[in-house]
Amino acid sequence: MWLGREQEVEIRKPPRFMPGERVRATRHIKNDGTYPGREIGENLVRKGDEGYVRDIGTFLQQFFIYAVEWVDRGTIVGMRARELMSLDKVEAPCGAESTANRGAAR
Repeated sequence: MWLGREQEVEIRKPPRFMPGERVRATRHIKNDGTYPGREIGENLVRKGDEGYVRDIGTFLQQFFIYAVEWVDRGTIVGMRARELMSLDKVEAPCGAESTANRGAAR
C-alpha cells in the first residue's frame, strides 16, 4: 500500500546556498524543542529576517540543513532550503510567472 509520495533526496544535488551567502527567511520559524534555552513555540526567525549561511550539514542523509547566522538576533538556526532565499544570487522566475507576464508589456 502506498502511504504517500516519496520525497526527493536533496543531497544528490549540490547545495542551493554556500557558506558566506546572504539569505532571507521566507517563513516564520518557531522552536520545535530542538533549540536550547528557548521555549517551545517561541519565534526564532521571522519572515524577512536577513542572515548569512555559516555552514552546511545534512539530516537523515536526505536534506541539507543550513546553519544561518541571524546577526540582528545574535543566533544561529538550522534552516531548510525551502525556508530561505538568496540575496546574493538572482533566482530565475518560475515558468508560470514568465509566461503570464509576457503579454502584459507593450
